[in-house]
Amino acid sequence: MRPFDYARAETVPDAIRKADTDGAAFIAGGTNLLDLMKLQVMTPRRLVDINRLDLAKVRPTDDGGLRLGALATNSAVAADLRVRKHWPLLARAILAGASGQIRNKATTAGNLLQRTRCYYFYDTAMPCNKRDPGSGCAAIQGAARLHAILGASDRCIATHPSDMAVALQALDAVVEIEGSGGAREVPLGDFYLLPRNHPETETVLAEDELITAVRLPAPVEGYQVYRKVRDRSSFAFALVSVAAVLDVKGGKISRADLAFGGIAPRPWRDRRVEKALVGQAPDRQAFMTAADMLLEEAVAAGGNEFKIPLTRRTLIDTLQKAAEACS
Repeated sequence: MRPFDYARAETVPDAIRKADTDGAAFIAGGTNLLDLMKLQVMTPRRLVDINRLDLAKVRPTDDGGLRLGALATNSAVAADLRVRKHWPLLARAILAGASGQIRNKATTAGNLLQRTRCYYFYDTAMPCNKRDPGSGCAAIQGAARLHAILGASDRCIATHPSDMAVALQALDAVVEIEGSGGAREVPLGDFYLLPRNHPETETVLAEDELITAVRLPAPVEGYQVYRKVRDRSSFAFALVSVAAVLDVKGGKISRADLAFGGIAPRPWRDRRVEKALVGQAPDRQAFMTAADMLLEEAVAAGGNEFKIPLTRRTLIDTLQKAAEACS
């Protein structure tokens, strides 16, 4: 681990001010950042400790939603009775990730900002455009079993690892941000960037900007489910995951909010698929058509071809079970 400066922030403006220098990084739970620093994948010159900021509360909003403080731990969010009752999809997604010990330390903002688990990103002896822009992508011709089939580029095929972010994508969450330029709000769907020519830039956050909260809109009608397919039953990242909010009225699908993990560089959402499902009878044919539309531009990279049929089967089965629960 390389030497670095350490600063402790007492307020949000204080944190922003102390991070207004090249090579600064915020640290809260540190469950991902510290590992990356030990491997010298990330080498911040300054760490700004934000654990003393008043950002750990989970509070209702005036419009019936819920505001998750950036420092609210994953365990606290998953255990919150309001989350479990009105947004069970989020609780299930959180509990599907990591271990109890890590969830006790990992924070809401940190979960959204965790880095990819691509083998080559972690191996500093290998080229990686995300870690070292312009060096190449070793995964494209290498071991790509965990990698993306949608939204990738010829510069990077890594996937985003978060379960929580996939659920928040399906729930239309909004990210609240503060920086030296003021406060702003960004829908989670616009928060993450696709790799294209600059895979090193993963989000819309500026270097001195800080996530202060994630806001959930008021709960909607429908059955909520999170389905995660992985190599083992715990402490494993998704090969494919599906977050779904499905509602059926009068024998027709009236709502189909879908997000996917394990298959793209960001939590994946395809509004075309959702629109195609609404108004259809909740039967296998409609679900097969939706899966075909989702995967029509899927590209395998060698070793991850299985993700295409696996995504198809997982989506169809998830929608079938959700439709049965709605009836």
